[in-house]
Amino acid sequence: MMKSIFLSLGALSALIGVGMGAFGAHGLKTVISPEMLTVYQTGVTYQMYHALGLIGVALIHRQAPDSKLLHWAGWLMFAGILLFSGSLYALALLNHTWLGMITPFGGVCFLAAWLLIALFATPNIRSSDHNSRYK
Repeated sequence: MMKSIFLSLGALSALIGVGMGAFGAHGLKTVISPEMLTVYQTGVTYQMYHALGLIGVALIHRQAPDSKLLHWAGWLMFAGILLFSGSLYALALLNHTWLGMITPFGGVCFLAAWLLIALFATPNIRSSDHNSRYK
């Protein structure tokens, strides 16, 4: 059976997300402002959702290993975790407001990944996937 980079990335992202969540809940309450704690928690929440999304991509990709839509969805989802959650963590911990400019790029990666998954799930697109450059 083929091993999946997306399963590994999803599991590691979930592992790190749990650790970041615990750190935020137990180590940051008295260190950063309530507003920055909320920013931090948003990073954890989105990281966990998209870690599970990566695991889902990995499982679906096993059924369609040649799908370029799923391949790109997985990489975009991982990039979104790095950019979106990573910038929120850095913003909350370092309090450099310019880091907030990076966050929307991660959000766009998330949106693009989910769009590619939706396109893959659309029967007309998926059935023509083998004849498409987007495969």
